[in-house]
Amino acid sequence: MYEFNRIKRLPPYVFAIVNTLKMEYRRKGEDIIDLGMGNPDMPAPKHVIDKLCEAAKNPKNHRYSASKGITHLRMAICEWYKRRFDVDLDPETEAVATIGSKEGLSHLALAIVQPGDVVMTPTPAYPIHPYSVIIAGGEVTSIPICKGVDFFAEMEKTYKKTWPRPKMLIINFPHNPTTMVVDGLDFFKKVVDFAKENNIIVLHDFAYADLVYDDYKAPSFLQVPGAKDIGVEFFSLTKSYSMAGWRVGFCVGNKDIVGALVKIKSYLDYGMFQPIQIAAIVALRGPQDCVQKFRETYESRRDVLIKGLQKAGWHVEPPKATMFVWAHIPEKFRKMGSLEFSKYLLTEAKVAVSPGIGFGEGGDEYVRFALVENEHRIKQAVKGIKKALNK
Repeated sequence: MYEFNRIKRLPPYVFAIVNTLKMEYRRKGEDIIDLGMGNPDMPAPKHVIDKLCEAAKNPKNHRYSASKGITHLRMAICEWYKRRFDVDLDPETEAVATIGSKEGLSHLALAIVQPGDVVMTPTPAYPIHPYSVIIAGGEVTSIPICKGVDFFAEMEKTYKKTWPRPKMLIINFPHNPTTMVVDGLDFFKKVVDFAKENNIIVLHDFAYADLVYDDYKAPSFLQVPGAKDIGVEFFSLTKSYSMAGWRVGFCVGNKDIVGALVKIKSYLDYGMFQPIQIAAIVALRGPQDCVQKFRETYESRRDVLIKGLQKAGWHVEPPKATMFVWAHIPEKFRKMGSLEFSKYLLTEAKVAVSPGIGFGEGGDEYVRFALVENEHRIKQAVKGIKKALNK
């Protein structure tokens, strides 16, 4: 048998257990409502699809592209930031297109994290945040993130008790999976000051910038003066423009950090299929009413799910952002743990959710619902959940 030490550091993928059970039921003809994976169900906007089709018919667009993204895409990215957040960026040195933000995060970790380097990440967390570091050979130290906990204070404690001192901080607001948000720029200002004082690199994953509700607006980390001195921000077109399978994202900010990602990508890929990049330009520069439509759809689904769960006796706080609901398992089922409870909902309610333990320490009393089914299906899911909770 071969041994692959880098792979050995990765734990079994918890979500695969639920997915396997889900597929078994579906093969038996069961109607499973899948609220597990955050896989958007709505198609990309028509004008973006039309541009993809048009560009794909041009033979010139079938050649190798540029690993850092074509010039006009990087220009469109910087224009988008200027319009949205009044942040000035240089498309040549401070922006790089990525094959989705997940690819960019993992390759950036590979570029700048050395064996023995320590990186701080929240827990629970979107798995690629800690595991990009593990894959790169680094070490992860976790900061608890949950309601009632001062995340910044916990970050300071974590930094002071960790040796060697952490090299990097990975944060994500609005946060997946907990849906936690930051109000205004005060939090990011404190992060920037702390990072400068302690020579820490900051990576901010801003994937849910547009999926915000109840008049909440998500600030960009780069809006803070001096943020570009110590960090970068990742964004993905997956959620805002419902372009999940297209795999389009980007990293912007500090030119040295962006440059490291550009360099490693030049060895690893030739960039996205050029028609996808051209369509992404149209998404960023074109009409933005589609983004508002997607946001309103997710908000409406959120309201239906929350209202239904409350009627079923499961009281869950509505999130201010993201396409998820992070639900504290009802007390009488809590001892089961999130994996067994997820299996229970799959078996008894015919509803798939993500077990919180799959997102790391601190997640085992929760499950995550993804708002990726229409309102009729969500109402159907709630009926099944009510029966399961009362069984």
